[in-house]
Amino acid sequence: MTSSQVVKDFQTLGQLFMVGVPGLTLDESTLRLIQKYRINNFIYFKRNVESPGQIKQLSKDLRQACRENGLPPPLIGIDQEGGSVTRLPPPFTQFPDARVLAESVEPEVALMDYAHVCARELKSIGVNYNLAPVLDVCVAGKGYFMERRSLGSDAKNVGLLGSLVIKEMQASGVAACAKHFPGLGGAVVDPHIRLPFVTKPEPSIRLDDLPPFRQAMDIGVASIMTSHTIYQHLDAEKPATLSKKILTGLLRDELGYKGVVITDDLEMGAIEKEGDLGHAALQAFAAGADLLLICHSHEKVVAAFKKTAAAITQKPELAIRMQESLERVQVMREKFARE
Repeated sequence: MTSSQVVKDFQTLGQLFMVGVPGLTLDESTLRLIQKYRINNFIYFKRNVESPGQIKQLSKDLRQACRENGLPPPLIGIDQEGGSVTRLPPPFTQFPDARVLAESVEPEVALMDYAHVCARELKSIGVNYNLAPVLDVCVAGKGYFMERRSLGSDAKNVGLLGSLVIKEMQASGVAACAKHFPGLGGAVVDPHIRLPFVTKPEPSIRLDDLPPFRQAMDIGVASIMTSHTIYQHLDAEKPATLSKKILTGLLRDELGYKGVVITDDLEMGAIEKEGDLGHAALQAFAAGADLLLICHSHEKVVAAFKKTAAAITQKPELAIRMQESLERVQVMREKFARE
């Protein structure tokens, strides 16, 4: 099968990719992904932001390009956690790290205010998907890299505070994302750099890490993000992002999650330093991921698209997986991406 045939036969596969935009305006490379590969999910970073008016226009142009090419309205995402993970500069509201808000005098009030103001500002610039909150339970003072981004070290409290953020954000019209499943709080190594290993026993993971995600599922969180980490006692061979045991066996079959599963950025060191990104995208899709997140290189997006499309032609079970993912993403899109 030629690459052109692969592209022609999979007019909907592009709706399962979320990609970065290189700069401040809609460029030819992004337009090509929309036109040729039918991709209609995008993520913003600091490189995309100059002013509120500029980024609002970029969102408008992306929506128009999707409309003109017969695609559903795009999901437009961002990581606007606050503190160390903030993509929007002033005049957008600047919030401290989640840990600071969670440890404030009135954490519920502080986090509800964050969620409400953040959602309002995101909607004003055409962003309908915030990749937050972090639900990783992380003990302070132990050298874990997620400490500042975590809502705390107590699973019950993290679940409570995280659920407040999810409810408020989604009630304000912006999809939320619980991350990083099944819990990244026990990792010392940053997966942006290289692959972390968590050696915590399975009973401890179930007791300490899973409860906030269960609570998020119970209140209808729109999406859950995977962790680029090997959990020795859940799947000793593959990081959660690529693990069918974790994404399908644990998250889908056992916990009963029916929403969208999105990978963390597949260009992070934890994935790319371990092998080919296109193969990793295919593995993540086969494992149970619905949205494949590739934040920088459009060449790698195209390679991952072609590899996934070619595999679907050879394996009927992957064609079924594609339809399931398309349906889940469409439910999220209809709720949060209406124009």
